[in-house]
Amino acid sequence: MSTSESIIAHLIELRTRLLRIAAVVVVIFLCLAPWARELYTILAHPLLQHLPKGGSMIATEVTTPFLVPMKIAIMAAFLISLPHTLYQLWAFVAPGLYSHEKKLIAPLIVGSTFLFFSGMAFAYFLVFPVVFGFISRVTPEGVSMMTDIGKYLDFVLTLFIAFGVTFEVPIIVIVLVRMGFIQIQKLKEWRPYMIVGAFVLGAIFTPPDIVSQTMLAVPLWLLYELGIFLAKFVPPGEEKKA
Repeated sequence: MSTSESIIAHLIELRTRLLRIAAVVVVIFLCLAPWARELYTILAHPLLQHLPKGGSMIATEVTTPFLVPMKIAIMAAFLISLPHTLYQLWAFVAPGLYSHEKKLIAPLIVGSTFLFFSGMAFAYFLVFPVVFGFISRVTPEGVSMMTDIGKYLDFVLTLFIAFGVTFEVPIIVIVLVRMGFIQIQKLKEWRPYMIVGAFVLGAIFTPPDIVSQTMLAVPLWLLYELGIFLAKFVPPGEEKKA
């Protein structure tokens, strides 16, 4: 097979797998769409339980009550289909990998997926109640706490992504060590800068109270330490030697 034919064959396979990914997402979304409002209620629960008596959320645009629940249904469909998506991507790249690369990538995919979901769960069950409780307590007297549902969705998505990516730190550390880009001793030397950087990120992505900032910074630091510990069991620079 010539080079051009090989490229075309790979592009066709890539298109096929992307279509499979899209089809699964669409099917799951269609199944979830009738319960889009219930999904929003679940997502909004951490805020709703901290609203003052008689308080409620609001929609400031005409289409927001429809679009926001649909966006949540799409997000849920993407997350539910993520294992299938990762499998399709893995099946596409696996034929071109060496055996030692396959042994590395497969556990990393599973581990990174688990850690990302863990970060989202940590944000939903632990961080959100603290953040919204703080906001409720500092709301000035005479001010009604009425959050727009679109703004709320943007806020929680930001925190989901922030904590999801934060929980990926061990994977990032292991990959850097495995690829030979950095040594464990250097990571230990960077520890003070990492701790400071963790609190800076906490100040950027969370409300301006020390509790919520700490709830992002401390896990980030601990996961960094976990990455250093796990990296000790990974032979460094093996990929470059291959």
